[in-house]
Amino acid sequence: MTVTPHSDEARPGDGLVKAGGIVFIAGAVATLATMAPLFLDVDPFPSYAWAVCMLMGVGFAISAAGVLRSAAAQRRAARASQESPGVSG
Repeated sequence: MTVTPHSDEARPGDGLVKAGGIVFIAGAVATLATMAPLFLDVDPFPSYAWAVCMLMGVGFAISAAGVLRSAAAQRRAARASQESPGVSG
């Protein structure tokens, strides 16, 4: 038997996935902004602007941590439901 929470309930890891998505999008926008001068024949941004592009990887890692946390919580809930005496039906 699987434990399925209601859609309006916050599950473990949901906040990390949302935060990771926001950080990833910020990194993607930064990447587009730093790549644009290369195609528009203007002076490129300084190197610290390129470091902001690394937010894409950081956001991905944060989201992956959220997914792993959610999976671990679901695994724990499944084990707990199997170990507790269930109602036979």
